[in-house]
Amino acid sequence: MYEVPYYNSKKTDDICEDVCGPEARAAFSMSRVCCILKGMDFKALLLLLIIVPTCIGVVYLHGQKISYFLRPIWESPPKLFHDIPHYYHENVTMENLCKLHGWGIREIPRRVFDAVLFSNEIDILTLRWKELYPYVTQFVLLESNSTFTGLPKPLVFASHRDRFKFVEPRLTYGDIGGRFRKGENPFVEEAFQRVALDQLLRIAGISEDDLLIMSDVDEIPSSHTINLLRWCDNIPPILHLRLKNYLYSFEFLLDDNSWRASVHRYQPGKTRYAHFRQSDIILSDSGWHCSFCFRYISEFIFKMKAYSHSDRVRFSHYLNPKRIQDVICKGADLFDMLPEEYTFKDIIGKLGPIPHSYSAVHLPAYLLNSADKYKFLLPGNCRRESG
Repeated sequence: MYEVPYYNSKKTDDICEDVCGPEARAAFSMSRVCCILKGMDFKALLLLLIIVPTCIGVVYLHGQKISYFLRPIWESPPKLFHDIPHYYHENVTMENLCKLHGWGIREIPRRVFDAVLFSNEIDILTLRWKELYPYVTQFVLLESNSTFTGLPKPLVFASHRDRFKFVEPRLTYGDIGGRFRKGENPFVEEAFQRVALDQLLRIAGISEDDLLIMSDVDEIPSSHTINLLRWCDNIPPILHLRLKNYLYSFEFLLDDNSWRASVHRYQPGKTRYAHFRQSDIILSDSGWHCSFCFRYISEFIFKMKAYSHSDRVRFSHYLNPKRIQDVICKGADLFDMLPEEYTFKDIIGKLGPIPHSYSAVHLPAYLLNSADKYKFLLPGNCRRESG
C-alpha cells in the first residue's frame, strides 16, 4: 500500500537547531546560551543590558533614600502626644505659673537629678550644666571606654574634669568598661550602659518623688522648665519635653519635634533610665536639642563612626573633612538621607538643606554670656576647626 508522507504544519525556527534541537537539549552549555541570545530581539537585549545594571546601581547608591521616601506606605505615624501649653515669663510668680498649668504649688521644691551617658560632647555638656546648675541637686554622669559600636575610646570627661569644678560638690561620676562585642547591634551596648546608669543613680542617693531628667547630653531642658517642675505639685509622673531641634549649631533650626527628653518623678524599683517614649504627655517649648553641635571636624567624624546609627555611614567619602565642612555650612545632611517623616507632605516639606536662621533669642544664657568662646554655635559661624 502506498504510504502518505507525514507532514507537520507547525512552523519551526532552525536558527540554532544544531545546539537547541532534540539531540542537544540534554546538555546545557555556553552554546545553548548563545542560542537563546540569538533568538532574542537585539534592541530588547541592549535595553536589558542597560536597565538591569542601572537599576542595581540606583538601588545600591540610593536604596536608603527610596526606603525613607516610601516610609509612609509601610509605616504608620506614631500616636500624637498630648501637648501641655507652656507658660513662662520672668515677671510672673511661680504660684501663678503653676496655676496656669493646672498644677498646685509646693511648700518646698523637689530635689532634681540630672543623669547622662557621656561620650565626647565637652562643649555641649558645659552649656547643659551651666543652664541647669541653679536647680539641680545632683549631676550624675557615666562614661565608658567603649562606644556603642564597640570602638575603644578614651575617658574624655575624666581627662577634662578640671573644667567642671563648678559642679564637683554635686557630681556623682562613674565609668564602665566596654564589652567590645564586634558585630553586635549598637543598641545592645547602649542599653547595657543605661542599666549601669540606673545603678549610679542609686549611689547618688536618688529617692522617691525626686525629679529625674532623662535625656542625652545634647538635649538640654531650659532652666525655667526644670524650676517650674520642681516647684509645682501634681505634675504628671512622666512628662516628655518638646525641644527645639537644631543641627550643627543654633543657626539651623530644623523643627520643634524633639521629644525623647523626659522628666520623671522617681519611683524606687519602677523607674528605669531609658531614651524612648514612656508617656503620651509632653510639655511644649521646654528647651533645645542641638545635634552634632561640635567645635572640631574630628568630633563629627568620631560621632559618625561611634553612635548607634553608624550604619548610616554607607560610603567612606562621607567622612572626608572637606565634605563635612561643606555640609555643615549648607545645613545639609551628613549622611545624605531624606527626612525621617511619616507622611509624604512632611518629607517633601523638609527636602533640601535647612534654612539659615539669624535669631539668637531665647538660647541658653551661658552661651550668650560666653559668645566669644562658643562662637561656632551661633548664627553666621559655620566654619569649624580641624581638631
